[in-house]
Amino acid sequence: MPNNKNASVIANEKINDTKVAKAAKIILDLQRQLKKYISKGYGPFLAAVYDSNGNLIAKSANNVVSKSCSNNHAEINAIKLAEKKLGAYDLSPYNLSLYITSEPCMMCLGAIMWSGIKAVYYGVPSDIVTKTTGFDEGFKPNWPNEFKKRGITVYGQIEMDAGKKVLQDYVTQGRTIYKPSK
Repeated sequence: MPNNKNASVIANEKINDTKVAKAAKIILDLQRQLKKYISKGYGPFLAAVYDSNGNLIAKSANNVVSKSCSNNHAEINAIKLAEKKLGAYDLSPYNLSLYITSEPCMMCLGAIMWSGIKAVYYGVPSDIVTKTTGFDEGFKPNWPNEFKKRGITVYGQIEMDAGKKVLQDYVTQGRTIYKPSK
């Protein structure tokens, strides 16, 4: 049973407190770093790829606005950097985990699945991202269970309070909320 701090954590497997503690430390650090990235013009999302020994392989922020590219989400940027560093489009032999400040959007879910990432750990869930910022995270029915069918572990809602604060600050500062016009 998770402790009170982790009571909101969800997973597509029996919750492992050791995994949650490790993820909480990384995600909280990413939330802290994200503040600096935002001050340099990046979007409010940061992702990092780690190997099973806890070594950082790649890290990247969202740079959709600064690079004028709707595909430049933090998760996709970090995966691309990991693939480049490891010289492989299939990351599955490396047993990598992706840590993200917020739940992946529908586009990033596809990129994660196709990359061979073995585990996903995220902070703020999409409903709170949407409510706080206005970003449309997309239609993602039952994605953690779909990932489980594909051998991808998912843990979410880790260090949500820190993540919500970063997102609220992003909006309060008047940063760009990017989404297509309807």
